[in-house]
Amino acid sequence: MFQVRPQLRPTRAVIVPGNGAGDIEKSNWYRCVWERLEEIPGFQCILRNMPDPRYFNRPWQWEKIKANCHRIVQFASTDDPFLPWSEQQAVANELNAELYKFPDRGHFQSSEFNELISVIQGILNRAA
Repeated sequence: MFQVRPQLRPTRAVIVPGNGAGDIEKSNWYRCVWERLEEIPGFQCILRNMPDPRYFNRPWQWEKIKANCHRIVQFASTDDPFLPWSEQQAVANELNAELYKFPDRGHFQSSEFNELISVIQGILNRAA
């Protein structure tokens, strides 16, 4: 028989894949969850309006983002050809993100991302 322990509450995790400066509004995954993502205050990818200001022209709402997210994990690489390291570091600083810094991952365009799986597993194990 299934019982819910009174001290436990149902939880929900949302993993939002980031996309540095691409056209995220036309990405297949984004279209599927458009309304839910639009509810996240300040949902954006970069600080400055690059490369196309029409996608990133809202001011960042750092405090609202932090209040809406229990945990923020950011993966960034110093050799990213599209996002300057200073932008990635600034976002991590403003959000007090748990930053995983890499020297050689570029824009993380490989088909495998084992570090992400490890971080998620660690979070789930600590929550259990």
